[in-house]
Amino acid sequence: MNFKVVIPAHFESTRFPGKLLATIRGQTVIDRVINIAKKSGATDIIVATDDQRIAQSIESSDCEVIMTSKDHQSGTARIAEVVAKKNWASEEVIINLQGDEPFIPAELVTTVAETLASTSDASIATACFPIARRADVFDPNLVKVVLDHHNYALYFSRAPIPWARDTFSDEQESLPDDYIALGHIGLYGYRSKFLLEYSGLPSSFLENQEKLEQLRVLQAGHKIITARTHAPPAPGIDTPEDLERARQFASTL
Repeated sequence: MNFKVVIPAHFESTRFPGKLLATIRGQTVIDRVINIAKKSGATDIIVATDDQRIAQSIESSDCEVIMTSKDHQSGTARIAEVVAKKNWASEEVIINLQGDEPFIPAELVTTVAETLASTSDASIATACFPIARRADVFDPNLVKVVLDHHNYALYFSRAPIPWARDTFSDEQESLPDDYIALGHIGLYGYRSKFLLEYSGLPSSFLENQEKLEQLRVLQAGHKIITARTHAPPAPGIDTPEDLERARQFASTL
């Protein structure tokens, strides 16, 4: 199948400006992400950035760079600008591979693209994994998702969902034997036509409360199909401390 990868690459991150140009074992974070896209089998790879420093750093990376507005509030909006500029066909599948996620498996990128391409009534595809530890269920930095019987997302939350009424009120360290919790992986596939509609979606109370932009999509009535994987990838890079952990993790590969 054919699909495209767009890598939103914002320089002025609030918690860690310039993180995409930091190095892990001699390679910048953004170059590692570009290599993931190349291994995924994408037909087109584009870095969408608002900063010449990022654009110049990847001149030799054999991928296209498109300069985008500095005013975008999300990677999705930045990718939508690329879609409008490229005038891609309405059914093109575009993967949002975030520039600060250097450990996403290339196979998972391909799976998310295939999942969306084979699910005609979904506007978005994403990924999830089973959570095994109670502490992770209660961690607000790990977004949880609940699915219907056909793997469409019902809801995303920073809170523990589903809430195990008979167990979570206790101080037990383990999860119930029959409990199923799924963690969300921030990897998205979109249809081109949806991205052109994205900026016009109505304001979402749910998104504003949870600070999760995918809830705007659900509340507007669009479907999100979800692919499951067995384990989460190593965390992305939001802070200098995350970078140090990433360097230690990379040294074990």
